Amino acid sequence: MPMIAPARQFTYPLQIAGEEDALARGAMYVLVHPAAGATFLATCALGFSSAAMPSGIWACPNPDEICLVAGGYAYVVNTARPESCVHLAMRPVVEVLEASALAEKLLVFAGFHRLMAWGAKGLAWETRRLSWEGLRIERVEGDSLRGFGWNLQTDKEAEFVVDLRTGECVGGGF
Repeated sequence: MPMIAPARQFTYPLQIAGEEDALARGAMYVLVHPAAGATFLATCALGFSSAAMPSGIWACPNPDEICLVAGGYAYVVNTARPESCVHLAMRPVVEVLEASALAEKLLVFAGFHRLMAWGAKGLAWETRRLSWEGLRIERVEGDSLRGFGWNLQTDKEAEFVVDLRTGECVGGGF
C-alpha cells in the first residue's frame, strides 16, 4: 500500500450478504493507473488465505476492464468506473487462463466443478458441471479446451472437451 493513498479508493467485494467478514481474511492491494481517469486503489478481499488459491492481475478482453483475483475470489473492475465491479459467482476460482476463440479473446476461469468465460461484453458462457470434485485442464487447441473431471462412480478421471466459442461441452465426470 502506498505511503499516501490516492483520493479514490474502492473496496471489493461491494456489500454482499455473507461477505461481511471478507476483509478479515486479508486483502490484495492494487494501485490502478487507468488509461483515462484518475489513479485509484483497489482493495480486494481474499477469498481464502491458502497459497493454493490463485492471486494475480489479468488483462480483460474489454480494454476498460481488469481482472483481479485474490485468494480465489475474482473481481472484474471497470477502470473507467471502478465503483462498478463484478464479483464472479464462481468461488473459488482455482485457475485462470487466457484463451482466444476465433477472433474473441476470453479469460477462462476454472472452479472445482465447472468453467466460465469472460469476454469483451461480460460473461460469455458457463459450462454445466464437469466433475464431482476437481478439474484438470490439459490444453487449449484452437477453439477447444481439453481437460479431465473426476467421476465418483468409477473413481477415475473422465476427459471433457469445451468449445471456447459457445461453452458447449462433451464428456466430463459428472
